[in-house]
Amino acid sequence: MTRSRLFGVGAGVLTGLAAAQQVMLAVGLGGWLPGWQPWPYLLLAAVLWLLAKPWWSENGPDADGVPGFWTAAEKWLRRVPVWAYVVAVLVLTAAVWAWLQDFEPYLGHEEAVYANKARFWFDGTPDAGWGVYRPVGLPALGALALWITGYDGYASGGGMGALRAVTLVLALLMLCTTYLVARAWTTPRRALVAVLVLLSGLGFLRRMPEFLNDIGSTALLLIVVFLLVRALEQAGTKAGARALLLAPVVVLAAFYLRYGVVGNLLAVALAGVFAYGPRAWWALGWRLWAAVGVLVVGLVPHFVYATERTGKPLGMILSATSQANREYVGDGFVYYLSVFPYRLAGDLGAVVMTAGVCAAFAAWRRVRRGGTGVRFDDRRRVFLGAAALLVFVVLGVATDGEPRFVYLPVTLLTVLGVQAVAELTRVWAPRVLMCVGALAAVTVLGTAQVVAHGAMPAPTKLGASTVPVARALAAKDGERCLIVTGYEPEFGWYTGCDALTYRQYREKYGNGRTVHVPQGTRVSFVRFEKGRLQPNATGVRELIDGRPATLLRMPAVTGGSAGAATVWSVRF
Repeated sequence: MTRSRLFGVGAGVLTGLAAAQQVMLAVGLGGWLPGWQPWPYLLLAAVLWLLAKPWWSENGPDADGVPGFWTAAEKWLRRVPVWAYVVAVLVLTAAVWAWLQDFEPYLGHEEAVYANKARFWFDGTPDAGWGVYRPVGLPALGALALWITGYDGYASGGGMGALRAVTLVLALLMLCTTYLVARAWTTPRRALVAVLVLLSGLGFLRRMPEFLNDIGSTALLLIVVFLLVRALEQAGTKAGARALLLAPVVVLAAFYLRYGVVGNLLAVALAGVFAYGPRAWWALGWRLWAAVGVLVVGLVPHFVYATERTGKPLGMILSATSQANREYVGDGFVYYLSVFPYRLAGDLGAVVMTAGVCAAFAAWRRVRRGGTGVRFDDRRRVFLGAAALLVFVVLGVATDGEPRFVYLPVTLLTVLGVQAVAELTRVWAPRVLMCVGALAAVTVLGTAQVVAHGAMPAPTKLGASTVPVARALAAKDGERCLIVTGYEPEFGWYTGCDALTYRQYREKYGNGRTVHVPQGTRVSFVRFEKGRLQPNATGVRELIDGRPATLLRMPAVTGGSAGAATVWSVRF
């Protein structure tokens, strides 16, 4: 047996183990894995497949010894139109979204912030936890969803399903956008594989069930990248001009949905200059300046409001950056280095993303050398790869690191990677992509189990402790109430009251302050046995300042993580 064939056998074994592992996860047998996290067999298998290239490149799909069922399966799958597969993927996405809802039945911290604002715009209930650095797009969509579904107020206990349905729509929009953009850059079937690989990633599936703005803003950013590529590659044509003038409109939509897209856009702009050169941009002439003008005009309302609230046109954006939960400048970049690419996209996605990085680097080398070896889309590949990598750098320096912040680079590298795998495997490409797509489909189910049993239990256990206390303190008959707790957005949603953290309460109503709690307000100071951002009992009594207080003790909830709760309620 030759060395390359030996590598091929090893690669096949590891690939089989990876597939078997995902099947076990998909059917709910992943409890034997630490934290339900699969072993990264494919990372090593990919290396062995490369080392085995002399063997499998000499033995094409039609060579002796290649099982005939591969040919039959390939022909059968090709009979199905691509649009049918796309519809199936969207149905799978909706099914996974619905299934995961049962494993995270309570709104989390970030979700509750946007949910409170949406409800505030709908019926005037206090928007607990809201800050000026928060974008308005998602709450606006949430308020529309509450209106469409006939939300009856916090006392009804509903509303969460309607809000989370908004992000299901945004997720479907994201996947459709990815497919259409990837189809324009590759082929329909390769685009389908890219969508499946993206959907199978842990980072994507973890946040898909939640009322957050990251997935929706990524869809808009991807459209921006596509429009910029078209504007540059079709410069001088009507299609290129339309793309350039449409780009700022989509940028504005992304910005008002999530202010954090500024870092992504900066990275995209730098990558565009790096890949195409400043002359290519300058050659766009008046159309470029017209696009900039549209962007500036669209930002005027934001600048006016930001100046009114913060004193600076960029105050709200800078405020958003200052909210980063980081220990030092650049710790986000260190985080991305530590999790790239496995923790961002899973086992299969990590291999594809790595292939995308290699493809972008190879394209850059060809462009740098010049000559006849340069491919027609090499500058595009350099642009996409550079944009993806620069996003990690810019966001890693500007804020803390989270997988949901970097969906755009994950998507770009996935599209590049699928194309690179197809080109590398040549005559084997149809069958390789068939296997990648099938494994990705199974991995979607496996990753859903990982999310349900590995990632969601912690926030669900916290909600099991906090939500019963919040419901016991809910506003009654329109009374004015304020909850002081370390979990202010969540308590705001489930009580219908305003809510502050202990630090915010001290800064606003503490001793020596000229501002006082409005007369008639019930203020409830909540302290958990294992809570966060809270003083001890003595500190709470100091805030009560000798006023008569009603004491409520609630025992620890079975399955909860915050322990028993003590509540001091004071009527001002």
